[in-house]
Amino acid sequence: MKIKLSQLEIGKSGTVTFVAGEGKLRRRLFDMGITPGTEIFVRKKAPLGDPIEVTLRGYEVALRKTEASLVTVEETK
Repeated sequence: MKIKLSQLEIGKSGTVTFVAGEGKLRRRLFDMGITPGTEIFVRKKAPLGDPIEVTLRGYEVALRKTEASLVTVEETK
């Protein structure tokens, strides 16, 4: 099932299928390694859901909820 990264629950993982956005923001996500085909794991979320800490390519990244909502993932079982 395809969902936004911001909707992925803590402890779940998925594969990036699409990265939306334009210009500098999209480039920034790509520079962080968030590209289609990348496996991503949600480690933590702040109490109000912003920011979200994820693990990808062997390192941790904190994303704002608005940034995470631009990333579509296929949830893995």
